[in-house]
Amino acid sequence: MPRWGAAVPDPVAPDLPAPVEIPLRQAATVMLVRDGDGGLEVFMLRRNPRSEFVPGQFVFPGGAVDAEDREDPGLESVCIGLDDATASARIDVDHGGLAYWVAAVRECFEEAGVLLARNGSDHVSFDDPGTAARFGALRREVHSGELRLAQMCLDEGLALELDDLRYVSHWITPVGPTRRFDTRFFIAHAPDGQEPLHDGSETVESTWIRPADAFAQHAEGTFMMIFPTYKNLEPLLDVDTVADLMAWADGLDDIPALLPAIAVTPDGEVLTLLPGDEGYDEAMANPPPAGSMQ
Repeated sequence: MPRWGAAVPDPVAPDLPAPVEIPLRQAATVMLVRDGDGGLEVFMLRRNPRSEFVPGQFVFPGGAVDAEDREDPGLESVCIGLDDATASARIDVDHGGLAYWVAAVRECFEEAGVLLARNGSDHVSFDDPGTAARFGALRREVHSGELRLAQMCLDEGLALELDDLRYVSHWITPVGPTRRFDTRFFIAHAPDGQEPLHDGSETVESTWIRPADAFAQHAEGTFMMIFPTYKNLEPLLDVDTVADLMAWADGLDDIPALLPAIAVTPDGEVLTLLPGDEGYDEAMANPPPAGSMQ
């Protein structure tokens, strides 16, 4: 399987020429996958072309980690398959690691309408129109911030199904963009009885697509993706089924933090480089001014 490059010792290395002015936002992103007729498929959303952040790009559901979740001692009570100590050890943080998994579930629900949760021993299903309508309203409340995901679970007698999420990569936005994220990427098997759909506001289009087709359309200029999205699709090219993908993810024992570097060529072309790429060290030593790029 392809990997994404060498480890980055520190996302803000001490030999950088200047302190980073744009704060890093902790975030989680989930690649929702299923077995399609033609092989493995991944669910992707197209962001609103009028959005200030990556307009018109195809992305995975994702967003910021809720700071309150990191300090919520009751969060474990609505989760199955993982506790905070195990989650924190898995991503190498002192505490609060469970909040990344919860953020991935929340963003999947908010942005794709898919809820990775159980009602007793059964996956949540939206096959019943009344249930679908009720959870559609709850989706809007969670998205608006009126309702916390943990409280929704308590009200509905649900438990977040974290054992079906696999942590697979860690990306840090390079110096230069006006928004910077410290993002953990996850993979999750789409549950039966739920059909994902964009929200019609932040995202205006959605699709199930084979990774190879996404790459081909990206090369044609009809399926635009930002660099981390593109790179996180690469390992999926060599996998035929969800079971094989999960087995690959389970075999990952060292997930490095990847900090790309931005280089601008003399003719104005902007390049994104990874550790090990030619010119990476020079680009890291001479980063663009923080906040100078979209």
